[in-house]
Amino acid sequence: MKRNGRVSRRNFVKASAAAGIGYWVAPRTAYALSNSPNEKLNIAMIGTYNRAAGNLQDVSSQNIIVLCDVDDGFLAKAKEKFPKADTTNDFRKAVERKDIDAVVIATPDHTHAVATMAAFHNGKHVYCEKPLTHDVFEARTVTDTARKLKKATQLGTQIHALDNYRRVVELIETGAIGPVREVFVWNGRDWGGGDRPKETPPVPKTLHWDLWLGPAPERPYNPTYHPFSWRKWWDFGNGSLGDMGCHYIDVVFWALKLRYPTRVVADAPESVNPETCPLKLHVEWEFPARGDLVPVKMHWYDTGRRPDILKEKSIPEIGDGVLFVGDKGMLLTNYVTHKLLPDENFKDFKKPDPYIPKSIGHHAEWIEACKNGTPTTCQFEYSGPLTESVLLGLVAYRVGKPIEWDSANLKAVNCPEADEFIRREYRKGWSL
Repeated sequence: MKRNGRVSRRNFVKASAAAGIGYWVAPRTAYALSNSPNEKLNIAMIGTYNRAAGNLQDVSSQNIIVLCDVDDGFLAKAKEKFPKADTTNDFRKAVERKDIDAVVIATPDHTHAVATMAAFHNGKHVYCEKPLTHDVFEARTVTDTARKLKKATQLGTQIHALDNYRRVVELIETGAIGPVREVFVWNGRDWGGGDRPKETPPVPKTLHWDLWLGPAPERPYNPTYHPFSWRKWWDFGNGSLGDMGCHYIDVVFWALKLRYPTRVVADAPESVNPETCPLKLHVEWEFPARGDLVPVKMHWYDTGRRPDILKEKSIPEIGDGVLFVGDKGMLLTNYVTHKLLPDENFKDFKKPDPYIPKSIGHHAEWIEACKNGTPTTCQFEYSGPLTESVLLGLVAYRVGKPIEWDSANLKAVNCPEADEFIRREYRKGWSL
């Protein structure tokens, strides 16, 4: 595959396809979307506020047929921008429509899988925000279903489409820092802590609270849950790791061709709270060898907690970031920049010529895939295992001991008490 230390584009594409990674490969013709309404997708938008609003704008070149939101206030604002679209509060009604080709899902985490599977059952293509699902069983179910149905899918890890991650992957793949045996990831988000509120104010007239709860356990409404802070509650979100892990760990999975870990251990200063996710979480995953790639340990730190290696090695400050540690050096990166370290080891280093094709745009990839069957870079067969690994970090924290992961059977073989966190119970009336 390598030629003079570099990977040919032809062999790169061939190997990527064989591995099921789904790199985006632009054909010779330009990707100009037709102005004919008959050649546009008919899209249902599930969720219209916060991150959903950005997704809605990014697919607005297509026909927005249905807007769905459990909050009538948010729905009305979206309707102002898309007056021709029908509206509903229940995504199940939206995905059942025969005139819908594809669905964009941007709801709280606890609804991702049930909405995605409902869309799949009705023959729709799916774009879903990260993390793909709320629990590990859902991640595997969605991944397997996507593979079986061969629908166009894309996870909302938009940074994947930027050039910086591509250059990082090329450096790792061409051996710039040698075999990578350890990776450190850190992020400052602080979704966690606190106890269940005792106040039970009335549900706002615009909010359909039962639909907002969806498959989650029933509980009284409180404004701390909707519309934003749901991320820190176990019933609805997955804390800082669930919020940002798929973004930052994405480049690690991509560069090192990771799939499923064999061992996961986690810790945080505070004991496990049954209601809310942890702050200052540290997770360590162990991944086995992959072909000629050596086993690797990956670490996560959040809420201002940082790996000791940053001070020990005088690593430059870049805010949130990722540090690859190889036998011949280190590679530091964030969303937009990267640097080989230490400086003296790379004074005369020549970077490989770029060979990973430029993305046409994260949402544009998915739109083209829906129309033409071309692969997306974050299809669920890639992003499902990414999500599963992220969520396993939270399972390890909640059981309070290392878990030995049998990925083939979806079991923590040394820890049967992990089962309740691997697959949660749904409220009556909801299912995959």
